[in-house]
Amino acid sequence: MGKKEDDAALKFSEKSRELKFDFNNLIEAYREDLWKYCRYLTGSPWEGEDLYQETLIKAFGALYQRWHPTNPKFYIYRIATNTWIDQCRKEKRNVGYLEEEHEPLEEFSDTLQLEQMLEQLFSLFPPRQTAAFLLMDVFKFTASEVAGILKTTPGAIYATVRRIRSKLKELPEEMNSNHPTTLNRTPAEEKVIQTYLKAFNEGNIDEMLSLISDYSVNEADLGFQEFTKDEMRKGSMQHGLRGLRAEEKLLWGKPVIVVFADLEDEAHIHDIQYQEVENGKIVAHRSFFFRKELIFAACEELGIPPQLDKPPVQW
Repeated sequence: MGKKEDDAALKFSEKSRELKFDFNNLIEAYREDLWKYCRYLTGSPWEGEDLYQETLIKAFGALYQRWHPTNPKFYIYRIATNTWIDQCRKEKRNVGYLEEEHEPLEEFSDTLQLEQMLEQLFSLFPPRQTAAFLLMDVFKFTASEVAGILKTTPGAIYATVRRIRSKLKELPEEMNSNHPTTLNRTPAEEKVIQTYLKAFNEGNIDEMLSLISDYSVNEADLGFQEFTKDEMRKGSMQHGLRGLRAEEKLLWGKPVIVVFADLEDEAHIHDIQYQEVENGKIVAHRSFFFRKELIFAACEELGIPPQLDKPPVQW
């Protein structure tokens, strides 16, 4: 592109970031619960993270189409639910039917102790039924609101939630995790990752970059994107590693690299990342540096505190 096009593109990007800041403020109060909803709806923190990000991108991009006052909570949960159901339909999954029952409708006031079961809903019930239960019984939407999200009737929502609650009470109290407990890499992939780790902990940026494909994508989710190794060299890696260290961990069944900052003689999680290796090179690098909800959940899972102050992020 020429200088005029470059300037126009930069100006547009700056305006987009300003609008994104306003959008983040609009939905700030709902972000943590939305992430949990996506996690339980998909049955996986990793699938849930992908759905969460797709939801926010869609919600931000489509908001200009709303010509009426919009309840931000209803809006983002609706997009998350319909995005997941559409994906399940594309995969030819049975998304479920919400059938009414001719029984007196009642509000549910007691709370089930379901935390250990919530990620199992994905494997126990079809997506629309799972969504109905989560929205009404866990995230406290009204039956009418849930009916609007799922395009059905309040009576069908009450009946669905009642049936699921009944079935869940019959399940054993302890539910086994579906997450695998071993790494799943080829020896060639493992060699690249271990070499990357060694270079990282030695602060050897040149060695790290030598392992990365020229056209590798670096995604710091909901933060920034870099589309080539040259952009990484001039951007995210230009200042080095600043005394950080990294270890490989198995997190929710996925091998990841956990980056630590040692603060006051205690390790804090600075970043979580993983790489895709092909033909002996890292072709994709994904960082969750900006992803507060995922980082906090990972910290709870691993029993390690998060780094709360890590410019430009302050949590």
